[in-house]
Parts: sequence; C-alpha cells; structure tokens
Amino acid sequence: MPPTPATPSPDRAATRLATRLSFLVAGFGLACWAPLVPFAKRRLAVDDGTLGLLLLCIGIGSVAAMLLTGPLSARFGSKPIILAGGFGLAVVLPTLSVAATPLALALALLAFGAALGSIDVAMNVHAVAVERAAGTPLMSGFHALFSVGGFAGATSMTALLSWGVDPLWGTLASAAAMALAMAFAWPRLLAEVPDKVEGSLLVRPRGIVLLLAGLAAATFLAEGATLDWSALLLTDAGLASPSLAGVGYMLFAIAMTAGRLAGDRVTARVGDRNTLLWGGLLAVAGFAVLLAAPIAWVRMAGFLLVGLGASNIVPVLFRKAGAQTAMPAALAIGAITTAGYAGILVGPAGIGFVAHALGLQTAFWLVAALVCLVPLTAHVVARDRLR
Repeated sequence: MPPTPATPSPDRAATRLATRLSFLVAGFGLACWAPLVPFAKRRLAVDDGTLGLLLLCIGIGSVAAMLLTGPLSARFGSKPIILAGGFGLAVVLPTLSVAATPLALALALLAFGAALGSIDVAMNVHAVAVERAAGTPLMSGFHALFSVGGFAGATSMTALLSWGVDPLWGTLASAAAMALAMAFAWPRLLAEVPDKVEGSLLVRPRGIVLLLAGLAAATFLAEGATLDWSALLLTDAGLASPSLAGVGYMLFAIAMTAGRLAGDRVTARVGDRNTLLWGGLLAVAGFAVLLAAPIAWVRMAGFLLVGLGASNIVPVLFRKAGAQTAMPAALAIGAITTAGYAGILVGPAGIGFVAHALGLQTAFWLVAALVCLVPLTAHVVARDRLR
C-alpha cells in the first residue's frame, strides 16, 4: 500500500510573508483604536476617570488571553490562534465605534484585548519556528512590521476621520483590510505543532524563562514610560511646549522602527550577546543623555538612543525563549509576552507613584537602572544551551 502523501507545507518565503502580515495586522488593529478614543468619550459622555477604567479593559483582556495562548499554541499549534486573533480584531474593531453604553464598550474592549493578546503570543511562537527553520535572524524584522502596522493604522484612521468619514465606516474599511490580510496569510502559515504538550493550560515559568521574562518586563517598562510620561518630562524640564511635547515619543518610535528594520542584519553580524550588551548600554546611555545633558537638543537626542538601543532587545529575548530547554517554547513565549505586557501596563502606573514621591526625573533614573539588567545578564542569556 503506497504511503499517504504529506500535506504540502507553504514555502519559506510565503511563510515569512504570512508571519509579517500577522505582525502588521496586530499593530494596525491596535493603532486603529487610538484615534477613536475621543469619539468614544464624547459618545458616552464619561469623565477621564471612567475612560481610564474602560481603557484598562484592553489590558485585562490581553493578559487573560495571553495566560492561555502559550499553552494552547503548544497543544494545537499557533496557526489557529493567529487566525482567531487576527479575524477577531477585525470583527470587534467596528463595535468600538458604535458601543452605546460604558458596559457595552467595556465588553467590546475586553474582547478586543483578548484578540490582541492571542495573536500577540501566537505570532511570536510562529515567528520563532519560522526563524529556526530559516537558520538566520528574522525576529527583529517581524517586530518592525508591528511598528509599521501601528503607524499605518493610526495614520489611515486619523486621515479617514479628518475627512469627515463616520467612525463606523472608517472601522469597517480598516477591518476589511485586516480580514483580507489574514485571509491571504491563512494558507501560508505553518500548521505544525512543534512542541506539542499535554496537561494543565496554566504552567508556571521556570529556569532561564524567569530571567527572560524579567528582562522583557524591564524593556517594555522603558517603552511604556516613554509613551506615557515623556511628554510630561519634557514640559516639566522646559524642553518643549505642551503642543510639541509628543516629539520625544515620536523620535523614540522612529528610532525603534529603524533599529528593528536593520536588526536582523545587525544581529546576524554581531550575535545575540553583543546585541543585548550594546543595545542595553545604548538605551541606558540614552536615558542618561535625556536626563542629564546640559543642552536641550542633545537631551532630545536621548530619545533616539533609547529607541535604537531597545529596538532589538525583545526580539532577541523571544529568540532565546525558543531555544531554551527549561520548558516548551510556546509556554516560554507566552510567559515572556505576559510579563512584557505587565511591564508596559502596570509599570507606568508605578512610575506615577515614584514620581509623586521622588520626582519624575528620579523615576526615569530607576527605569534606566532596570534596563541595566539587560547588559549585565547578556552573557547568561546568550549562552548556546539555556535551561
């Protein structure tokens, strides 16, 4: 009896494209929500405090989904979860523009966050498998597409709204584009389950994964601090007027995107250890310049250094999570992603408490001290055999 032919796998170029589209859709979908926030506040007639609680629902939904996505990816593969998350973002996005009560919007944001958290973990699990098969660094380029998607989503939605397009029609157009991208990626995603595991869906991180998760939390905290507090840091220091205070994060985001677009070539040339070592040192130096340089424009350049330095740290951490042997890769990546989101969601609130007690500059120095952990542990993280 002749053997049953195996189901053909997509070629490597097609699989890489599908992975990039997954990152692009995740960044695009998240960014489409940002321009809708003022419309939601006006439609629901809520105050800033209530709006803050509503926005927290995205984080709650994301973290809740992340806790399950790693184990589910290890059991069933990342492909079905990427598709569920990507199509889920497309389905839920239009509801964010029409939710008529705070409760309705809270439920929609929880679902939106769950879809985002699911695709975020699963696409990184998939990216590790694609990179491993290619035998060359690809992770920075994948993460760069998330940033590109974010820029495209915010820009396109802002443009549609500024042209007077109703938010519902704007979100429907964006959702259609996301659904088309996911439909194109569908047959090109890997269907294998490389680390199939059974048992409990909730597994505690252990071994080197704890260190990787801690470093991810510190790095994401630096990004969250820059996003939420850089404008106030600039205005308090008299470096920018309120109308121009957003330029600091803009410089950071440009530098991070550029660093990730070039990151795979850089990592292939210098290696993971040097990427973590010099990237961490550059980010710490950027914070030092931002906080201590005597000339205003030099201090602004600190944002560029922080962005460039931090740009390829997280991609390397995900790569090492896929290479360690302490636990299945999918579970490790889920733990790292969850820790990172905790850093970017909870960390900025902690900075607020420190800033209230000791001043915002001191809070940023503490963030820089946490980022110092990256170069200090680079030799441990970059070992060939991680346990």
